[in-house]
Formats: sequence, C-alpha cells, structure tokens
Amino acid sequence: MNPVLQLDSVVKKFGSRTILDGVSLSVTPGEIVCFVGPSGTGKSTLLRCVNGLEPIQGGTIRFEGTAVEPKSFGAVRKRVGMIFQHFNLYPHLTALQNVMLAPVVVHRDERRAVEARARALFDKVRLSHRLHAYPAELSGGEQQRVAIARALCAEPHLLMFDEPTSALDPETVGDVLGVMRDLAQEGRTMLVVTHEIRFAADVGTRMVFMDQGRVVEDGDPRAMVAGARTERARQFLSSIT
Repeated sequence: MNPVLQLDSVVKKFGSRTILDGVSLSVTPGEIVCFVGPSGTGKSTLLRCVNGLEPIQGGTIRFEGTAVEPKSFGAVRKRVGMIFQHFNLYPHLTALQNVMLAPVVVHRDERRAVEARARALFDKVRLSHRLHAYPAELSGGEQQRVAIARALCAEPHLLMFDEPTSALDPETVGDVLGVMRDLAQEGRTMLVVTHEIRFAADVGTRMVFMDQGRVVEDGDPRAMVAGARTERARQFLSSIT
C-alpha cells in the first residue's frame, strides 16, 4: 500500500536551534499515529511542516506523492485537515458559519451542498443543537468539536490533531476524545499529538515517541505502554501513566 505521507530525513530549525533532527517516517492509509514525548521535542512542529505552515531546512516531505513545498502548499492544505490546541474559531461567526467558511469562500464549493454537509457533520460531532451559537456561547469542548467539524467539512484525506484536549477542562475532554474515537472507527488516517496516553493506547495503531527532535521509538501503542524498548521512552511513559 502506497504511503499517504512520507518524511525523509526532515530537518527544521529556528535560528541555530534544531527542532526536527533528521525525522523519517511513513504513514499508510487508515493509520492512526499518535505522537508522544516531552514538550518542546518537535511533535507539533512536525505537523505544521506537513501542511506547509512551517518551512523545512532539510530532507523531504511528500503527501500523496506530492512534495510539500511552497508551490504545492495550497493543494496540500485542501486535502489535510488540522485541528489546533486553541480552536481558532472566528468570534463574529456562528458555529455553522465557521464550518462552512473555507469550503464556500476558499474552495468555491456550492453553498447549498456545503450547508448540507456541515449540518450532517454537526450531527456527527453531537452539536446539532448549537448550529447558530457563537463561539463565546460555547464551552471549550464544544468549540473544539466545531473545529473538528470545520476540518471535516473540507473532506480531507488526512486529519492532524495538535494536542486537541490540552486546553480543555477535564469534564469536556471525554466529549472530544469520543468524537475522535468515532473518526478512528471510520478508518480515517490521523496524526495525533497528545498527552492522552490511554487514548493513544486504545485508539492508535502506532505510537511514535519523540525526544530532542528525533524519533526515538515507533511501534504498537499497547506494547510501548506495557514496556517500551528504549530507556528514555520507558521513563517518559511511566511518568505520565
């Protein structure tokens, strides 16, 4: 099976500081790859490099056979949905308007078809009763579920979640993780940066442990939680599980 995503010896620097130090990995359709590790080790930066939000200084990234580089950023972003830690909803638009905005304005899809798609997605994320609420009227968990619906409305081939629950109250984390579980069961290809190790072990098909900008260990999530091969991964996982 051809990979959806291929990273070969990717290097990312901020000034003299190396954030990604020769990262290589491939992702095949339907995989749910959960990235774990200490803060500041390049996990979120890796996702931002995949859709061109951050340029790389070395190596290559290919998405569905297309090199991720300035001339292809627009095409790649149409096929990659990104869910950020901090929702990033437009405060002056309703939940429904936020979800419809990119397909109608950027992709020029037909408005009636987009609205039908958006309403179906609100059912999927269990927010059909909040279509016309503004972000300020929504809880953090509800805003994040709107952000997931927004990403899905563009019909992406890859979903990327950058610590989607870290800004939420404990009471709302479960609602967001429940939606992510449903998406995983649909067979979607997902990259997830998370500290929710139990979720990664239950739902992920792979766990990638990163430290100091490098992939230290890459394997079955349940096996890694039960007993990681490397001492550094064992130390980290034992500290948060």
